[in-house]
Amino acid sequence: MNNLSGMKRSSLFLLLFSFLAPLFCAHAAESLNAKKILDKVDDLFRGNSSKGVMTMKIVTVHWTRTLKVEWWSEGKDKSLMRILSPKKEKGTATLRVGNDIWNYLPKVNRIIKLPSSMMSASWMGSHFTNDDLVKESRMADDYTFELTSEGAGKNPKVLEVTCYPKPDAAVVWGKILVVVRAVDYLPVKILYYDEDRKLVRIMHFSHIGPLGNRVLPKVMRIVPEDKPNEMTEITYEAMTFDLPLPARTFSLRSLRQ
Repeated sequence: MNNLSGMKRSSLFLLLFSFLAPLFCAHAAESLNAKKILDKVDDLFRGNSSKGVMTMKIVTVHWTRTLKVEWWSEGKDKSLMRILSPKKEKGTATLRVGNDIWNYLPKVNRIIKLPSSMMSASWMGSHFTNDDLVKESRMADDYTFELTSEGAGKNPKVLEVTCYPKPDAAVVWGKILVVVRAVDYLPVKILYYDEDRKLVRIMHFSHIGPLGNRVLPKVMRIVPEDKPNEMTEITYEAMTFDLPLPARTFSLRSLRQ
């Protein structure tokens, strides 16, 4: 009788497992895909090293201006950006090494180290923050995430990952919605929300094509939700990945050059 009861329990367990196992596997696969998406978006313009030139157009209700910027990066924690034009801002530069960030102001020949509280501040009057440009935070590390369909709906051509900040993460956003192409995980748009889950801005990606030895979106545009007539648009003109860079590239001395 006990053997019969044990067999029934074993059969019941196997039956239950046969129903639940696909759900557990599906959840694990979704988490894996979501992390893969976030890592690809975060590392979109990164390689072991990279170098490029971009144009940044800033449009506000009061003025419009265009900056030409040269930049270098190495790994995930070193980057240098230097303005080439216009003449008024030429030579202004931003350096990041690890968690340390400095700005060089050529007019006063001064290097200023930025506190972490300045990561959410505007870079050169644009709608991009310091964190957007040097990417101090990483979504897969600083947020919990899952595949959803809030903004993507039932469109089979796109996937969507919803991110919420971890309790101890030093991040600005209360929620991030990442929408990518299903075929290659290239971003279509990213929606940023404040701590009250109110939409603050949308970053759009377009003009996908060859850039360096990759296929990437060549244009990124940020539009603030409360100022729909304003925007900042970055156009990548040239890019090279995995090139040798001298160690002095990411130094305070290089920041002044």
